[in-house]
Amino acid sequence: MNKHVLLVEDEPNIIEAVSFLLSRDGWSVSTHSNGHDAADVIRAKQPDVLVLDVMLPGRSGFDILEDIRSEGACKDVPVLMLTARGQTKDRERAERLGATRFMTKPFSNAEIIETLHELSGP
Repeated sequence: MNKHVLLVEDEPNIIEAVSFLLSRDGWSVSTHSNGHDAADVIRAKQPDVLVLDVMLPGRSGFDILEDIRSEGACKDVPVLMLTARGQTKDRERAERLGATRFMTKPFSNAEIIETLHELSGP
């Protein structure tokens, strides 16, 4: 496979678990843990798929998503948003801003693998 996923998440346990899981599944994984410069990192890395946490230090995942969707280079990157809050208003906001999928923590290993396979295409 060797597709590149960028995981923007601030919880060390989630970073470690998801990175291990995706690497084992054949993904090339990059990580970033703050919202301050996440949009710049996303632009620089140009991932095949972006996994973006909603609550990050510095800036929210919503703000970051809005930034990257407004520009050509990252406009079409599939984005899986993760959140500990599964409220309908959060899901609706993510969809309005251009998230491809929305997943509530905790999630199963199989669920994240299956979703990323769907988002990355053949």
